[in-house]
Formats: sequence, structure tokens, C-alpha cells
Amino acid sequence: MSDVTAPETDRGWESVDDVSWTLLDLDELVDAYWAVVAPVMETDGLDPNREKPTHSWLRDHGFRPLLYALREYHDRTFAEFWREDLEIDTVESGYDWATDHERTIEALESFLTSRRERKGLADSSIDTLRYRLNRYVTAYYEENDTGDLVTPVARDGDIPAYKAVDACWTAFDRLHADIDGGQTKRRIHLAVSNWYAHLVRRKWAAVNPADGLDDEFDWSNGNDDDTDTPCLATEHVRALYKAADGQEDRLLVLALCAWGLRPNEVASLRARQFVLDVSTDEIPYITFEERKNGPGEVSLLYGKEVLEDRLAMFSDCEDWDGYLFPSPHASRGPISRWTVWNRFTQLAERAGLPDEIGGVSPSPKMGRRFWYDAYSSSLDVVLESLDEIAAEQGSASADVVMQNYLSDSRARKLRREYMRDQLAAAFEES
Repeated sequence: MSDVTAPETDRGWESVDDVSWTLLDLDELVDAYWAVVAPVMETDGLDPNREKPTHSWLRDHGFRPLLYALREYHDRTFAEFWREDLEIDTVESGYDWATDHERTIEALESFLTSRRERKGLADSSIDTLRYRLNRYVTAYYEENDTGDLVTPVARDGDIPAYKAVDACWTAFDRLHADIDGGQTKRRIHLAVSNWYAHLVRRKWAAVNPADGLDDEFDWSNGNDDDTDTPCLATEHVRALYKAADGQEDRLLVLALCAWGLRPNEVASLRARQFVLDVSTDEIPYITFEERKNGPGEVSLLYGKEVLEDRLAMFSDCEDWDGYLFPSPHASRGPISRWTVWNRFTQLAERAGLPDEIGGVSPSPKMGRRFWYDAYSSSLDVVLESLDEIAAEQGSASADVVMQNYLSDSRARKLRREYMRDQLAAAFEES
């Protein structure tokens, strides 16, 4: 473990009140850490070159805005910031929970272990579940000023059940105010309720304070399903692609809008999923072993050149693990779906997209809806082109001609041709 020399800075930061944490980039956050946080640690007898302050210490000393800025503006936990940006060696391992209470962490990990081993959840599902639980733990800490979520519900405790319920509901009041999507709130509630139910079954808890909480809120109106998500217009996609100032951002826009992928599918894309070496009459495609509706394939109708440039960029990297969007952190693996959301949001701001589209803030799922809308329009154009044939043949409609007289391959080829025209219009290429 090596000592770290704090950088010199002349920004005039002397206390936490002098720092506008959310306005700083990562390099500036590093400077602010050494200028403001490190001296307070030394006053408390901690070695800032070797010791990582806990979440509770940071909150108790007024550094909560630092945690917020890292989480909301830089998609980082404090542990990642401490390890990757401050470059302080550590022997720590494990997930960076928003609490330092050992019994609570043990209870959370026990639940995740049970889901993995007894229900057979995949690692990606465990990661999602952990994230949802941690959102609750964060809100609970913020509202109740404690990271101990176990004692209030303990079987042998003397805290009245109504107080445990009040603490839980207060945390969800915060989540309800902070999160827009109704489905996201429902999923967090389901994860939390299942966790508490696990503790009750394990005899760790006497009560599930989240039970019935969904009846207290109206979480049914969120625009979370693809069918309810508003659609990006062609000019929106064009603006996003113009605002993408690098290969990675351009690929992200293509994956969402030209390939119609979900945010989590974009985040975890790997080179081995792409089948590009096909015959002249075939279309390159993306394979998915696991998808929302089972295994499947997605035709790669557009953006092949950008994809090939991306693959070529990694071709000489010996330690590349195949992810098109690798995590910038040393933990390797891909970026998270939340990083896709954050990058899309930043692109939307740079592109000057409206604050609301169809009454909803721009989101990656609107790119998927654009793809569906373009595909539906292409099908309509194909049917319109067959109307004349239908009239000549005396058929009832173009649908009949398509179903009975056009081969599947010919109908598919026509749809793809019009689809490419739609995508070319959006990405400003002929």
C-alpha cells in the first residue's frame, strides 16, 4: 500500500461550505477531496492517505453533497471514487452499500445469497436487485439518519411496530418524490418487501413494514411500458446523433434508435453477439441468448460501419473482454443500464431536445419506441405499394396480397428497404 501525495490547489476551498460539489468534474472532485475532506479526517485522527472514510463519517461531517454528486452526476460509488480517482490502494472488496451497519449488510447479503442459490437468479439479476435495495437503503438513511434497518424490525427488539413502519414509509415517501417512473417505484418496493419477508421467514424480523405499502401510493401511471413510452421524432434522433461527439456515443444512439435495443441490452453488448459475416442476400444480426421474451435475433439494418470501427479499436487490446461499452473502472465488465440512461440524458441536453416529449422527460426507451414506429411506418408503406396489385387481382386488401402472393423473404426484403430509408433520414445519410 503506497502513500498518496495530495495535489496542490489554489481554488480557495477551506470548508465544505465553499465547495459546489455538483458543479465539479471528477478531477475537481479529487482536488476538493484533498483540500477539504482530508484535513477534517486528519483532525479526527484518520489518515487520508490510507483510510477510507465511511458513509456515516462523511454524512456526519457535512460531506453528503459529495456522495450525491458522485452518485447522480458521475455514476460512481464513493468506494469507486476512492479507489479509481484518488488512486489509493485498498484491500477492500465487496459491494459499497449505503450503510456501514454490519448487521444490516449481513441481512441484505443473506437475502441476495438466498435468491442466487435457491431461486437460481443470474448475476445480472442479482446486481439489479442489489441496486434496488441500495436505493431504499440510501433513502432510509437520508430520512431516518441511521443505516441500521434491522433493529427496528428485530424479533427481540423493544421498538413498536408502528415506528418501524413509519421509518419504512418515510423512506418510500422520499423515493416517491425522487423517482419519476411508477414501474421503477413498484420494482423497488417489491425488492424491499421481499427482503423484509425473507427476514421474517428467517426469524430475524417480527414485521414486514413494507407490506401493503403499494396500496398507499398511485404507482400505476408511470410511462414505463414500451407501449406507453412516447416516441422520439426523426429530428430528435438526428439531433442526438449530431450531438454524439465520439465513437462510443454514436454507437449508443445507433443501438437505441437504429437497432431498437433496451438500455440494459445496450449496456451489456458483446462482440460475440454480432454475426456480420453473412452471404450477400442475408442481413447481419445480433443474437441474444437471454431476452425479455426469450432468446432472439435483431437485424442489423443500419450502423454496421460504426460498429466495425468500434470492434477494430479493441482488436489490439489483449485484455479486452468483448464488451462494446466497457466500464471505465478497474472492476472491468460492462457499464450499467443506469450509465446508459445518464449518457443518453447528457446527449439529450447537448442536442437541445425538449424538456418533455409527450409529457415525459427524454429517456433511452424513447429510442426503442422510435425504432418500432419506423418499422410500423415501413410496413404501412409496403402495404400501400401493394394496393394497386390488390386492385388488379381483385383481392380484398393489400394484406391478402402480402400474405398469399408475396413470399416471406420478398415481404421481409421490402420492409427492410423502407426501414433503411427511415433510418437514413434520421441519421442524415442517403
